Amino acid sequence: MVHKAVIPAAGFGTRFLPATKSQPKEMLPVLDTPVIQYVVEEAVASGITDIIMVIGRGKRAIEEHFDRSFELEMELEAKGKRRELERIRHISNLANIHFIWQRQMLGLGDAIRCARHHVGDEPFAVLLGDTIVSGKVPATRQLLNVFAHCNTSVLALEEVSTERVSHYGIVKAEPLKDNVVRVLDLVEKPTPEQAPSNLAVASRYVLTPDIFDLIDQVHPGKHGEIQITDALRLQTRDKPIHGCRIDARRMDIGNTLGFLKANILLGLEHPGLRHDLAVFLQSQGKSIHQAASEQ
Repeated sequence: MVHKAVIPAAGFGTRFLPATKSQPKEMLPVLDTPVIQYVVEEAVASGITDIIMVIGRGKRAIEEHFDRSFELEMELEAKGKRRELERIRHISNLANIHFIWQRQMLGLGDAIRCARHHVGDEPFAVLLGDTIVSGKVPATRQLLNVFAHCNTSVLALEEVSTERVSHYGIVKAEPLKDNVVRVLDLVEKPTPEQAPSNLAVASRYVLTPDIFDLIDQVHPGKHGEIQITDALRLQTRDKPIHGCRIDARRMDIGNTLGFLKANILLGLEHPGLRHDLAVFLQSQGKSIHQAASEQ
């Protein structure tokens, strides 16, 4: 049974400057909740009990968010704000969360490697800290269900348009059954002509512990970064790995447009906001139509 997860959250968030000059991008609020809390809640809902969060310089706010704030709790209790008090206490009781440092920004593969001592010889999940994935069954749980049958690394996959393949790691895959494929190869950010498919790796993984030795074998690429895609390619040469087309909606908060979309989509699902938000959007129909028609 997989009960550990690694959440890399060490990047600078340069696409959100100047907002991320003094706060982590993972702490940007979608509605009234930081992005990173959605990610942790997905892990917990999937059965994860221990979370290793990989952070870097300027990320102390993430530690503070998941720690208890006794002064705030006392203030809320004194004012009789029970609902707010329960929400605050819920955050610090979500899971056993450990923080480790990635001292240099050397890529996702290196960030995962930072968790090696804490993970040990167990399979583990990886959830990227700047991406919200929502579905009736949590995306990580869907991967763990596949892992329970195949006992190999499992990658979350989603179909993307041909024009978008250059933004993702793309897999060469052999269909198996239902939403499961065998991954034969991976290509990091290929051109449309180079892409072996339109199945993109979608920010969630379940990895077997031998991945750490394979990360050690990867040569640094652009900007000296160690890519997890390269380690997974090495893994496909020795053993099968699988992919799962997740039945979920992925919202990439790593860019401004994705951040805006997430707020609108989740706002339209929020019981206390959806009506007023829908009315507002309808009232902006003319402006929205005009903006959509502009080049």
